[in-house]
Amino acid sequence: MAAKTPEEILADASAWWDTSIIDIHPGRIAIRGYAIEELIGRVRFPDMIWLMLRGELPTRGQSDLLEAALVPGVDHGPHAPSIAIARMAVTCGLPVNGAMASAINVLDDVHGGAGQQCMELYRAIDAAAGPDGDHGGDLLAAATALIRRRRETGDKIVPGFGHRFHPIDPRVAPLFALVAKAVAAGTVSGRWAAIGHAVEDALKAITGRAIPMNIDGITAVIFCELGFEPELGRGLFVLSRSVGILAHAWEQKQRGRRIMGPMPKEIPYRYSGPAPRPVPPSANDD
Repeated sequence: MAAKTPEEILADASAWWDTSIIDIHPGRIAIRGYAIEELIGRVRFPDMIWLMLRGELPTRGQSDLLEAALVPGVDHGPHAPSIAIARMAVTCGLPVNGAMASAINVLDDVHGGAGQQCMELYRAIDAAAGPDGDHGGDLLAAATALIRRRRETGDKIVPGFGHRFHPIDPRVAPLFALVAKAVAAGTVSGRWAAIGHAVEDALKAITGRAIPMNIDGITAVIFCELGFEPELGRGLFVLSRSVGILAHAWEQKQRGRRIMGPMPKEIPYRYSGPAPRPVPPSANDD
């Protein structure tokens, strides 16, 4: 086998981290082909998110809807584990970046994954209804069948629906109104909104009670309408929640308190182990 020429070695090395996202040379930065100096002051942060993830700049309608979906997920109070962990980490001496990393790491399947899981459910319903499925009966039948199958396997939780804190999630209606506006403008199709409503209707028919859509369900609608992959839906939620994590970490840092656990020391935790008992005699005892 002939030895590679210096030019071939350089080409192989240059291709080690092949990327279509950014091109950097001394004095020049281009993102997806756009010079950074031309992007600065001309595009908004949601536009940059879209450009980085999708390769092109969004329309104003797409950008507005993406931005709207990112706003309400930033925070849900100190009882949300990701927020609480950020605050506790700061009291243990971590800097802001360490607190943010600690908090983001818990945004996994249980706390942070519902949006992605809901998008996957919507996609399964869409596939089951078929491309010719209408926005009513076919979608409802597909949603009902999938939810029944989930329940038969013991999985009664439908991601994106119901909330442990809010009987009606106040974030849903304003976002649905914006989706309807985007449908009327031709920005999105409305199919995924119809699928979301079909899941609500199916849940009510199956359980006999209303289980309203929550923030994960409506952002799943929006991210599907905008054409994002489910895993990117989770990533977008992480971007959104990172703002709240940063704000809480910084606020806690200003307070200067040290080593704060998940609850005050005045509130005892519940011990459920054995009652006090003596250590049994050992064979080595005299």
